[in-house]
Amino acid sequence: MSDATLNTIKNSPDDFAVSICDQVESFLVSVTEVAKGDEPSSAVPYLLLEVSQLLLAGGRLGAHEDIVPDERYEPDVGPEPDVDELRERLAALLDPVDVYSEVFDPYVPRTAPVACRISDDLADVITDLRHGMAHYRAGRISEALWWWQFSYLSNWGPTASAALRALQSLVAHVRLDTPLHELDGLDTDSDAEDDDEALEAEAGAVMAAEIAAPLGIRHD
Repeated sequence: MSDATLNTIKNSPDDFAVSICDQVESFLVSVTEVAKGDEPSSAVPYLLLEVSQLLLAGGRLGAHEDIVPDERYEPDVGPEPDVDELRERLAALLDPVDVYSEVFDPYVPRTAPVACRISDDLADVITDLRHGMAHYRAGRISEALWWWQFSYLSNWGPTASAALRALQSLVAHVRLDTPLHELDGLDTDSDAEDDDEALEAEAGAVMAAEIAAPLGIRHD
């Protein structure tokens, strides 16, 4: 058997790799479609579903033994695709409920909540996933799996988990008919180390008194 044939077999994706790739690809395509804003009334529940399914793939990666790439140094995948337009579209779509409060690490005692944005979270997750997908499409399967596993543990896993909690909370508020409370001017541009600055009035009410009807959110 030739070396080329051996390399082809070695780099052929197995069922695990194909499954992870399928879930990543589904998330990338679905969130991009949601960001177009064609169906704003289903944006929040649809994002809840997509993030939940992505985190299933993340859980499988986290539970898997450490994946070791074939090459010692990560090959260059070229320039990262720009996600600013997608981020801005999601921010506009989720404007009344985009900002939420999150504790970064639940195992750090007395950690103060910080302001996050669902739109930022989703754009950051997509950046990580696209990076791994570039390796996958170039035939570097082990490199793609290593990157997705590493970045799940270090970045997109915690980020997607935080976004999931926010999205689940939004859906729960609607389904349980409970009001959303304003965040008293909390904004992601505020200084987390200065409580007074973090709650400056100039940030405005992040959650409007009347949440956008297309999102199905009421404020009583």
